[in-house]
Amino acid sequence: MPINQIYLLFSAVLLALGLAAFFLARARASQLRTNGTAMVAQPDQYAWFSVLTTAGPALLVAALGAFVLLLLGADIPTLYLLGASLAVAVIGLLVGLSQVRPGFHARQAIERVIRGVLAVAAMVSIVTTLGILISIVFEAVRFFQMQSFWEFITGTTWAPGNSFLAAAGRADEGASAARFGSVPLFAGTFLITLIAMLVAIPIGLMAAIYMAEFAPARVRTLAKPILEVLAGIPTVVYGFFAAITVAPVIVDVAGFFGLDASFNNALAPGIVMGIMIIPFISSLSDDVINSVPDSMREGSLALGMTKAETITSVVLPTAIPGIISASLLAVSRALGETMIVVMAAGMRPNLTANPLEDMTTVTVRIVAALTGDQEFESAETLSAFALGLVLFAVTLMLNMVSVIMIRRFREKYRSNDL
Repeated sequence: MPINQIYLLFSAVLLALGLAAFFLARARASQLRTNGTAMVAQPDQYAWFSVLTTAGPALLVAALGAFVLLLLGADIPTLYLLGASLAVAVIGLLVGLSQVRPGFHARQAIERVIRGVLAVAAMVSIVTTLGILISIVFEAVRFFQMQSFWEFITGTTWAPGNSFLAAAGRADEGASAARFGSVPLFAGTFLITLIAMLVAIPIGLMAAIYMAEFAPARVRTLAKPILEVLAGIPTVVYGFFAAITVAPVIVDVAGFFGLDASFNNALAPGIVMGIMIIPFISSLSDDVINSVPDSMREGSLALGMTKAETITSVVLPTAIPGIISASLLAVSRALGETMIVVMAAGMRPNLTANPLEDMTTVTVRIVAALTGDQEFESAETLSAFALGLVLFAVTLMLNMVSVIMIRRFREKYRSNDL
């Protein structure tokens, strides 16, 4: 029998068992109540508990078997695995029906199962983060066994050179030694991110203040969705816009002032990236500002403060934890952007503070290292994991700093309910 038919048959049988568990348990509970037996739960609650005991363990067995089959390479026939799952479902059906009795609190049992499912869902992000970190660390350690860690974090030259030849045992054919100094990559990343933040934070925050405090309801209803559309535009479209429109304008403007600018420069992707992440700041900051209690505004106005003074001295200080969170989200988005940088800033590692020159970022080099034709065991390929590990550490430090700042502001403005 084809595998797709086996899966279809398994689903149909499991669905039939679940329906049988539901109707049999409800009928039995209803019969007990009709006979005058006092039940501590409703018939539907016994029915749903029986469904959980029937389908839950069966799906868990199938999932664990698939995990062993796919990840550990165990040779388990699919038909046997699904058959065992259905056998567990039948046992669960009998267990669920046996619990349809007066003293069993089916509602509390269902709530415990729901709490367990919610706890597992809450752990998914933590487990995923640990999995990502572990997968990066192991490969990064292999890279640092080939290259010096100190040279990697302090070196100012990124030139993989003949690293792929060295991995193949033909290092003597290379013309230059491999250099893995990551400072130019992180310098380009932070410079482009800084430019993006200088564009996004002022514009996004002012747009949020206007929509929350000054805009009429009709304007707000129209303007906010239009502004949020910017977040849905594909990054490749922003890349085209930066490379074809913004970069030539920057070159012309720089030439007007007697400055030399490359068509691949850091200023163009920084500006366009800032425009792209404006909705992250404006939308979240708008929601945070609207969450400030109106009683604080009214109290400030009653004391004789103007509308502008109320915003700057009462509303914004109270909403500052949420604004910091929105800004951090925007920074994380900018640090991870790749397509705009590739199309508008180039791929040359260039250690410079001049935004009119070409440069590249960490994410661009990661993509370049993992999509080339070099061996996976080469230092150039493994360097992508080292770059990812350092970028992960930088992002983690930014998160820690933001948490500390938010806690301090919340201690200062204890009236904040955000």
